[in-house]
Amino acid sequence: MALSRDASPAVAQANSSAHDHLPFQDTRDLDAATRGLVAELDPPAIAGQDGKPVWDCDEFSFLADEAPATAHPSLWRQSGLVARQGLFEVTDRIYQIRGLDLSNMTVVEGDTGVIVIDPLISQETAAAGLRLYREHRGDRPVTAVIYTHSHIDHFGGVKGVTTQEAVDAGECQIIAPAGMVEHAVAENVYAGTAMGRRAAYMYGAALPRGPRGAIGAGLGQSTSTGTATLIAPTLDITTTGQVETIDGVTIEFQLTPGTEAPAEMNFYFPQMRALCMAENATHTLHNLLTLRGALVRDPHVWSRYLTEAINDFAARSDVLFASHHWPTWGTAELTEFLSLQRDLYGYLHDQTLRQLNKGRTGLEIAEDIALPPALANAWHTHGYYGSVSHNVKAIYQRYMGWFDGNPAHLWEHPPVESAKRHVEFMGGADEVVRKARRSFEAGDFRWVAQVLNYVVFADPAHEEARSLQANTLEQLGYGSENGTWRNFYLMGAYELRNGPVGTPTTTAATDIVAAMSVDQLFDAVALRVDGPAAWDAHIVLDWHITDVDRRHRSELRNGLLVHFDVDQASAGDPVAATFTLTKQTLLTLLLELVDLGTAVEAGDVGVDGDPSAFGELAGYLDDPDPDFAIVTP
Repeated sequence: MALSRDASPAVAQANSSAHDHLPFQDTRDLDAATRGLVAELDPPAIAGQDGKPVWDCDEFSFLADEAPATAHPSLWRQSGLVARQGLFEVTDRIYQIRGLDLSNMTVVEGDTGVIVIDPLISQETAAAGLRLYREHRGDRPVTAVIYTHSHIDHFGGVKGVTTQEAVDAGECQIIAPAGMVEHAVAENVYAGTAMGRRAAYMYGAALPRGPRGAIGAGLGQSTSTGTATLIAPTLDITTTGQVETIDGVTIEFQLTPGTEAPAEMNFYFPQMRALCMAENATHTLHNLLTLRGALVRDPHVWSRYLTEAINDFAARSDVLFASHHWPTWGTAELTEFLSLQRDLYGYLHDQTLRQLNKGRTGLEIAEDIALPPALANAWHTHGYYGSVSHNVKAIYQRYMGWFDGNPAHLWEHPPVESAKRHVEFMGGADEVVRKARRSFEAGDFRWVAQVLNYVVFADPAHEEARSLQANTLEQLGYGSENGTWRNFYLMGAYELRNGPVGTPTTTAATDIVAAMSVDQLFDAVALRVDGPAAWDAHIVLDWHITDVDRRHRSELRNGLLVHFDVDQASAGDPVAATFTLTKQTLLTLLLELVDLGTAVEAGDVGVDGDPSAFGELAGYLDDPDPDFAIVTP
């Protein structure tokens, strides 16, 4: 494996200067991150079903040292706080397990058992967290699980704290904002392959842990690699102001769709005077568009919901906690915290729109927008996970799309063809590399990365260009305050030096796929149709799904697979074949987990008509590539 280099003088000086200008004398976050510690996880490693570790609390222990030249001191500080692990008391009857995954798991003690909020990503880490709680607070049963929103780090470990059988028996409720499962499935399945590949960059999955490698993602240290699970909600929260009493605990809910997730909610515990802000107010500027990819979030509505939370809950609260980071104690303190978070998203939105309406592009606005002093001087508004730069571009994209209005940008060449022309105009690959070395020594790494990218895409075998580009991306990573930027840069350097690592984690876990609706299942198949290959095909199939008493038709024509319900009368229309089966069998069949002939022979599928029509349809389906290239063509 190619070795990393030390920080260049330019980056080392920039990081040293940043340290001198940051408010390191403000240690309130350190006090908050350590307050209420009951016990740490010991031993600190959590194993998966195969015995291999899915999480190790000690792998970031080096963060106890002083920040090196190879890391931005602000990110180093944030990572050191986030890496603190264990069981913490938030307030009477509320405890958090922190540092055992990307997110926090919160345990609220009810009359007979406990309510678990956001059971992490993996079944194994959630189970370890619950064991840690029970070791110190007693073996209380889980009477409810609350998912704050539709991202996998807030539901994936649910089967580590309860079972489907317990939920089916009514022993444990699953509570979530309306639409949570639909959005969770859509995000993890529809574009799951591409998002998963880019998430490997975002969280630095293959990077060595250390001062020259992964030091954290700003929101959390990394993602666990255990078994992701899902149990469908039994109680939907449908309106703001909805009040539920769960195991003797009263909870007031606030729906916040379109903020950090399409389906998300905050909620308040009046008996404990405690406010849960989900992922809508954490100790970082969050993403309006994550680097792994997602729908662009709405900072305007995000800011408005934070105002609503302040008005509805702040004055009644003594403590605020969230699904990441550490709590904020004190009514005045948490009110100010929420107000600054509100101002942060609102300011970025309004100022981007102000400049957008003067004709400036997203790139131009992002380059020179500055936060007001009160925001810039607060640690929790720094861009450790989101950034001012890419959030401003996201706002521009939300309103204006990819096109900046300049017709020269309307029909540019794609990356490889553009790169070849750039390199030719610039005097050839060797000349570009020669000039890039001068810019590298001058510390102009942004420019070097741009021009060397042309060489790498025009001539991927140019080893000198690849090597210098890896060194350049590494320096950009060393200088990044944003954890995900650092990981992207260092992962790019890693793959240029060592080859692709693919997608280490799977977003489309078994339970998530199983939660797909019939419509989502056919949508997922439609996304795999090789359009040009299927231009001339016309295949009509009917599906009688017995356990949901539904008749559904799929029709492939003009390279598009459409699907819709049909009534009994329409069922007699000309079709190539009708298949009778359960939803579970349909899922395994369409996702190619079982062969049609095998399913028919086993009696799981009944066929009326020509079964080979299904094989013809399957022949037009393309396979996604979880290992596609990112820093090379």
